[in-house]
Amino acid sequence: MSSCSEVSMVLVVSLFVTSLMAMTASAGNFYQDFDITFGGERAKILNGGQLLTLNLDKFSGSGFKSKNEYLLGRIDMQIKLVSGNSAGTVTAYYLSSQGPTHDEIDFEFLGNLSGDPHTLHTNVFSQGKGNREQQFHLWFDPTKAFHTYSIVWNSQRIIFLVDNIPIRVFHNLETIGVPFPKNQPMRIYSSLWNADDWATRGGLVKTDWTQAPFTASYRNFKVSTTTSTSTNSLTEQSAWQTQGLDAAGRNRLRWVQQKFMIYNYCSDLKRFPQGLPAECRRSRF
Repeated sequence: MSSCSEVSMVLVVSLFVTSLMAMTASAGNFYQDFDITFGGERAKILNGGQLLTLNLDKFSGSGFKSKNEYLLGRIDMQIKLVSGNSAGTVTAYYLSSQGPTHDEIDFEFLGNLSGDPHTLHTNVFSQGKGNREQQFHLWFDPTKAFHTYSIVWNSQRIIFLVDNIPIRVFHNLETIGVPFPKNQPMRIYSSLWNADDWATRGGLVKTDWTQAPFTASYRNFKVSTTTSTSTNSLTEQSAWQTQGLDAAGRNRLRWVQQKFMIYNYCSDLKRFPQGLPAECRRSRF
């Protein structure tokens, strides 16, 4: 090998290692960033803080929340959902403030019978008002490997992403009287719990406790934000502050909503006989 080629190879390897170190450094640590909220030993932090698992059995579920509160930002979490027959269970992953006029941004993964599609439920609360549900069938098996679920939350919009594919956008439409969550700091929460009164086929399918314990796994938590109520939070100026959807992003969003959306509150005329909510009369993209 020539000396020139050797130098090139060293540079490539060096860049790869530097990139890998940067990615590792940007990931959170569950010991440092989160507290277990319930479930005792059913919630476990493993691998030096790089992995967290939640378990559900007949007696209790489990959950965790972030130590810090965040006001606007981008949140990424890799999750591997409950495998096998998970009917009746719900894995929730969301941002929320506290109080009767709380804000909230929700991912909820509804358990399913083995072989059935996996349903992702989303919602947005502002000043205590929700009822903005959209549901999707995932186009992959979320129990076989980790997938990244992200929330981009800036002053113009909230974007829900799955493996960096946008599935939903909630725009700031305060100009027409629609409250938008941008003033209350929120914590990150997640929990695994039994909801067999409604979670699977409207509650018709109950939890099969012979399959317990049910387990969801988390890794590679990342947060990018400019403001926080804690001085220990990761602060990073980033593109999320003005992030929207370009033409390719709008096409991906349209693909998801046309092929995989199974419920949209903005199409539910029976639910809103007096007229659809004001935000539903604006462009989805």
